[in-house]
Amino acid sequence: MSAARRDSEDGLSNDDARDTATSVDKDSEKRLERYRVTSGKGFALADHATDDLYPRDFDEAAAGALLRSRVERLAALQERLFRTPVAAILVILQAMDAGGKDSTIKHVTSGINPQGIHITSFKAPTHEELAHDFLWRVSRALPARGMIGIFNRSHYEDVLITRVHPEMVARAGLPADAARKDGFWDKRLVDIEAFEHHLAREGTRIVKIFLNIGKDEQKKRLLARLDDPAKTWKFDPGDVKARALWPDYMQAYEAAIAATATKRAPWYVVPADRKGFARLVVAEAIIAAFDGLDLELPDLSPERRDELGKARTALSA
Repeated sequence: MSAARRDSEDGLSNDDARDTATSVDKDSEKRLERYRVTSGKGFALADHATDDLYPRDFDEAAAGALLRSRVERLAALQERLFRTPVAAILVILQAMDAGGKDSTIKHVTSGINPQGIHITSFKAPTHEELAHDFLWRVSRALPARGMIGIFNRSHYEDVLITRVHPEMVARAGLPADAARKDGFWDKRLVDIEAFEHHLAREGTRIVKIFLNIGKDEQKKRLLARLDDPAKTWKFDPGDVKARALWPDYMQAYEAAIAATATKRAPWYVVPADRKGFARLVVAEAIIAAFDGLDLELPDLSPERRDELGKARTALSA
């Protein structure tokens, strides 16, 4: 089958077929460049506004249509990755409460074949997970080659929430004062960077997303949960307590991003005050992770062609 025909069956046009793995347009490329962090040198979370749309005159009404086109493209790329498993794509989603992680996953993955994607939501660690090192539970959930894996929260919780609440470290069997010793968090961040470096060398493309929601916008969303009976179940009183520690969480996020942002495993600090725009950027960031992958099916060997010919004859008979 020709490459053009395969692209057509995938839902990609001939123009798309010429470059299936790069960003969709110039605005997309510039958006990703604007929000991508590949080095922690000089990084400051305060430099990234939560309402920083690009372009500034971005038509939010058009976000839905743009997202649908990205989702179609992503679905086609995933289909090709699934049948040509040259790499795995790992998407890590982090955000404060009400940051939009669940809805982003729902919308961005809506067109992907369920066979080719695996979503893992990391809650409070179990007793079994606490009995192992903090990277153990995420290692078990890593996507295989040919798959897209999405982590809703991740190993970063162990340098975020535990950093704000260091007493949690003792629950993992470590000394009660371990988290208060100099260098503890720096060492964990070094471990994470090394872990992700290892994954990248083994063929995993890593996309790390921080949905950067503002404190005022979070307040509106939390109040909306209280006002809407269909969303009340999502409200957690602990979210209110976490808001009181907002500066501590921002400091923890800043330290984590600065220490682990690399070219092989970049962070995208996505302005998340507008849900539709944030979903669009996340979809484009995942598409960009396919850049440079050879997703062409290998030519059939003479033996395989002969086998398929015999199968066609048998079926026709």
